[in-house]
Amino acid sequence: MLYKHVKYDSLITKITNKDLLFIGDYTLDPYQNCEFGCKYCDSSLDETIYIKTNAVQLLEEEIGKIEKGTIIVGSVHDPYQEIEKECRITRNLLGIIKEHDFPCHILTKSNLILRDIDILSKISKCLVTVSITTLDENTCNIFEENVPSSKERLQVVEKLSESGIRTGLAIMPILPFIVEGELEKIVEDTSKHKADYVLHKHLELKGDQKTIFLKVLEKFNPDLLDKYEKLYKDSYMPNQEYSLKIKNILEKLCVEYNLKNRI
Repeated sequence: MLYKHVKYDSLITKITNKDLLFIGDYTLDPYQNCEFGCKYCDSSLDETIYIKTNAVQLLEEEIGKIEKGTIIVGSVHDPYQEIEKECRITRNLLGIIKEHDFPCHILTKSNLILRDIDILSKISKCLVTVSITTLDENTCNIFEENVPSSKERLQVVEKLSESGIRTGLAIMPILPFIVEGELEKIVEDTSKHKADYVLHKHLELKGDQKTIFLKVLEKFNPDLLDKYEKLYKDSYMPNQEYSLKIKNILEKLCVEYNLKNRI
């Protein structure tokens, strides 16, 4: 992995179309690209991690010029990847968000977020969504081998919730024909670990990422290749029938296990 310290011209991006999934008004990413290297994510296409060395200065300059609204931290690239242990940019940005009393929503796969409970608990409206794809560790090792285990991520949900931080889980992305059989177990475990909600987002297969993912899938389970070709025949998203089926399943499970299915 190659790391480059780079100065950027801006940090905060205004969300122009209403965000129905994560409910945010602005986004910021402390890093560009991601060292977790998940095989389904286009953040892993470039193995160079760009560290936004002037991110703290930019946020101090920009946050006073915008209207109050929820800032999504880690909208594209995980804000708690390994380099954050050294750089602590995410932690410093959260400190600024706290001082300016802005709501924030953090998206991550990492248990490193537990380091910052002291700050998160002081942000008046702080929301954290932790994502997993599967409870099966063999599958995790195939598609996201550099990420904390699903068990650890569920523990993160519980510890944050116990600290008074509203926390939920996102099954993201939904891996077709791989995860369906464990959806109920995921929702059940999410409930046991004191989450407030369960979100989901379907696997997108675009360009080079589609090629990479299908090569991994061919080694993992070549019998699924034809099914994927049919499911994604006309789009980078699975067809509407499949998407609606998953949506209905998860809505029913959330009712059964007393979880919200939206923020």
